[in-house]
Amino acid sequence: MKVGMLWFDGDLQLDLGVRIERAAIYYRDKYGRSPNLCVIHPSTAGEDHPGSVTGVDVRTSETVQPDYFWLGMTERGVASSDGSASAR
Repeated sequence: MKVGMLWFDGDLQLDLGVRIERAAIYYRDKYGRSPNLCVIHPSTAGEDHPGSVTGVDVRTSETVQPDYFWLGMTERGVASSDGSASAR
Protein backbone atom coordinates (compact mmCIF):
# COMPACT_ATOMS: atom_id res chain seq x y z
CA MET A 1 0.00 0.00 0.00
CA LYS A 2 1.49 3.30 -1.11
CA VAL A 3 -1.52 5.53 -0.41
CA GLY A 4 -3.97 5.20 2.43
CA MET A 5 -5.97 6.95 5.09
CA LEU A 6 -4.43 7.49 8.52
CA TRP A 7 -6.96 7.20 11.35
CA PHE A 8 -6.39 7.83 15.05
CA ASP A 9 -8.51 6.00 17.62
CA GLY A 10 -7.33 6.30 21.20
CA ASP A 11 -10.49 4.78 22.72
CA LEU A 12 -8.79 1.95 24.59
CA GLN A 13 -12.09 0.92 26.18
CA LEU A 14 -13.14 -0.61 22.85
CA ASP A 15 -11.95 -3.90 21.42
CA LEU A 16 -9.28 -3.52 18.74
CA GLY A 17 -11.53 -5.20 16.17
CA VAL A 18 -14.27 -2.65 16.81
CA ARG A 19 -11.78 0.20 16.44
CA ILE A 20 -10.54 -1.18 13.10
CA GLU A 21 -14.08 -1.77 11.89
CA ARG A 22 -15.05 1.79 12.81
CA ALA A 23 -12.11 3.14 10.78
CA ALA A 24 -12.98 0.86 7.84
CA ILE A 25 -16.58 2.12 7.83
CA TYR A 26 -15.37 5.72 7.70
CA TYR A 27 -12.96 4.82 4.85
CA ARG A 28 -15.77 3.15 2.89
CA ASP A 29 -18.11 6.11 3.40
CA LYS A 30 -15.41 8.61 2.37
CA TYR A 31 -13.87 6.79 -0.61
CA GLY A 32 -16.75 4.61 -1.83
CA ARG A 33 -14.93 1.31 -1.45
CA SER A 34 -13.91 -0.84 1.47
CA PRO A 35 -10.26 -1.10 2.48
CA ASN A 36 -8.70 -4.53 2.53
CA LEU A 37 -5.55 -3.66 4.50
CA CYS A 38 -4.97 -2.03 7.88
CA VAL A 39 -1.47 -1.49 9.25
CA ILE A 40 -1.05 -0.88 12.98
CA HIS A 41 1.82 -0.59 15.46
CA PRO A 42 2.77 -3.89 17.18
CA SER A 43 1.92 -2.43 20.59
CA THR A 44 -1.58 -1.59 19.34
CA ALA A 45 -2.00 -5.18 18.15
CA GLY A 46 -1.01 -6.54 21.55
CA GLU A 47 -0.84 -10.23 22.35
CA ASP A 48 -4.08 -11.14 20.56
CA HIS A 49 -3.19 -9.77 17.12
CA PRO A 50 -6.18 -10.20 14.81
CA GLY A 51 -5.17 -11.60 11.43
CA SER A 52 -8.15 -9.92 9.85
CA VAL A 53 -11.26 -7.97 10.83
CA THR A 54 -14.37 -8.13 8.62
CA GLY A 55 -12.40 -8.70 5.43
CA VAL A 56 -9.57 -6.30 6.29
CA ASP A 57 -6.11 -7.88 6.54
CA VAL A 58 -4.40 -6.54 9.70
CA ARG A 59 -0.60 -6.23 9.66
CA THR A 60 1.87 -4.55 11.98
CA SER A 61 4.67 -2.09 11.35
CA GLU A 62 6.91 -0.03 13.61
CA THR A 63 6.46 2.89 11.19
CA VAL A 64 2.85 3.44 12.27
CA GLN A 65 2.44 5.22 15.61
CA PRO A 66 0.52 3.46 18.42
CA ASP A 67 -3.28 3.80 18.19
CA TYR A 68 -3.12 4.93 14.55
CA PHE A 69 -4.60 2.83 11.78
CA TRP A 70 -3.32 3.11 8.19
CA LEU A 71 -6.08 1.81 5.94
CA GLY A 72 -6.12 1.28 2.20
CA MET A 73 -5.96 -1.24 -0.59
CA THR A 74 -3.19 -3.76 -1.18
CA GLU A 75 -1.39 -3.40 -4.47
CA ARG A 76 -1.45 -6.01 -7.17
CA GLY A 77 1.55 -8.33 -6.94
CA VAL A 78 2.76 -7.08 -3.53
CA ALA A 79 3.78 -9.84 -1.14
CA SER A 80 1.70 -10.25 2.00
CA SER A 81 3.14 -10.89 5.44
CA ASP A 82 3.15 -14.64 4.76
CA GLY A 83 5.20 -14.14 1.58
CA SER A 84 2.43 -14.83 -0.91
CA ALA A 85 1.49 -12.26 -3.54
CA SER A 86 -1.80 -10.50 -3.08
CA ALA A 87 -4.48 -10.56 -5.76
CA ARG A 88 -5.32 -6.88 -5.39
